Parts: sequence; structure tokens; C-alpha cells
Amino acid sequence: MFKAKVRATLLALVLPLLLNATHILKDDILKIEAAQLINEMGDELFSKTGINGYVIATNEHFPVGFNLVEYSKKYEAQMSKPYVLFIFAPQARITDQIETKGRVGLIPSSDDLRSLYDYDDVRDAAVNIVASKDSNSDEDKHNIGVLQAFSELAEGIARSKGVELSKTIPNETRYMVWGLSVLIYIGSLLVLWLFAIRPLYIRMKHGKK
Repeated sequence: MFKAKVRATLLALVLPLLLNATHILKDDILKIEAAQLINEMGDELFSKTGINGYVIATNEHFPVGFNLVEYSKKYEAQMSKPYVLFIFAPQARITDQIETKGRVGLIPSSDDLRSLYDYDDVRDAAVNIVASKDSNSDEDKHNIGVLQAFSELAEGIARSKGVELSKTIPNETRYMVWGLSVLIYIGSLLVLWLFAIRPLYIRMKHGKK
């Protein structure tokens, strides 16, 4: 009887760990290091907020208009509520007219969870990386994009819950884009001053004399 109780207690302790052992439901893309970071972020998110974050990174060639919500249902048995599922499908078709591919999906287990993160921020964290013109391979961009997007998702949920995460990754792309925007704005003001406002100011000043 005592041994049975011990086994039942151990099972009760270990089962939640097994259920949350991985936050990656499908992986056609990620390198081992990227997958490990995602699981670490997911573990911390769950331990501090009680919300699960899951990832599907697939190279499946989804057709135009493919329903990601319906697609996610075949993974429901592997997910524990409450959760937010992030889907990254770089080979998915967007339109029949344009050859550009790639879709991002965010599927919460309830409508209440939608207010805990910003969909645009999560999507842009992935899209900005993948669309960047640099020497990185598509594989590397996909890995970095998934990492940044999942990190943004986890950070958004954590902020909404009033907690801080230590495993997430700063979104360098977001700050770079912001910095470039500021520089462009300052440059525009400088050009406006040199070629429009300053000459007008000088003419008005000399006219008064």
C-alpha cells in the first residue's frame, strides 16, 4: 500500500514535467541550439505566468488560404491549457499571383489570452529577420526569426502579467529599425532647415535690415 502511494506521488510530480518537457510540437527548421533556447524560454514563461508557449516550425507547403487554426487542432493533445501557439511556415503560399512565401500564426487557447501580447510585434519580429537583405542563409534567418518571435511573445505575456523573464532575447532588429527611423527623421529635418527654412530666415533677416 505504501509503495503504491509513493508511486502515485512520484507520478503526480513527474507527469506535469513530462507534459511540459518540450514547447516545440513540430520542427523542420530549428537547429539544436535554437530549440534549446525556445524550450528554456517556454519553461521560464510557464513557471512565472502559468501560461504555455508552443512552437510549430514547419516547411510544409501550405496552399493559399490554408486554415492554420484547423491545422493546429491535430496538436491539441500535446498542448496544456492555457497556451499560445506560434506557427512559422516559411514555405506557405500567400497569394496565387505573387511568389512570395511565408506565414506566421498565433493561436491562443482562449480569447482572453489575445490581450496579453501584441500580434504585430510578434509577427514583425520574425518577418523583419527573414526579409532582411544580408549574407545570412535562409536557414539561419528562419532560426533567428523563430527565436525572436517566440521571445517577443513570451516577453509580451510576461509584461502583461507584471513579471520579468531572464531567458528572452532582446529584439535587436526592432531597435535597429527604430534607430534608422530616427536618423532618417533627423536627416529630413536637417535638409528642410538647410534648403528651406534657413534661406527664408536669412531673407527675412536681411529684409528687416
